[in-house]
Amino acid sequence: MSCLLDTHILLWALYDPDRLGAATRARLQDPATAVWFSAASIWEVAIKFGLGRPDFTASPFEVRAEALAIGFRELAVDGLQAAQVTALPHLHADPFDRLLVAQAAATGLTLLTHNPQVAAYPGPVEQV
Repeated sequence: MSCLLDTHILLWALYDPDRLGAATRARLQDPATAVWFSAASIWEVAIKFGLGRPDFTASPFEVRAEALAIGFRELAVDGLQAAQVTALPHLHADPFDRLLVAQAAATGLTLLTHNPQVAAYPGPVEQV
């Protein structure tokens, strides 16, 4: 089983795992689960960290290093995935979330999200 984490799920997994349900925590800790995070999430953290947002207090360098240190895998963004955004219905305006949905669709990974707007997209998206 493989999954792609949206940015909030990534941050919660690293810094506030109690915000995740027990089933989600178990899934992310299961050695049979390949857990992926997107370079787009690191970009999102970098932008929001740079703006001084209080909900993005860890630097993007720390987030990436800590995710890799616990065995999460990094997914680069390629041109096909970026172009795939045009195929999505316009259910949500956040460009980072839309790119994550497109990456999930292009790679076959299930995107785990807490956001009901993101979970409304068709395809491999699961609200946790």
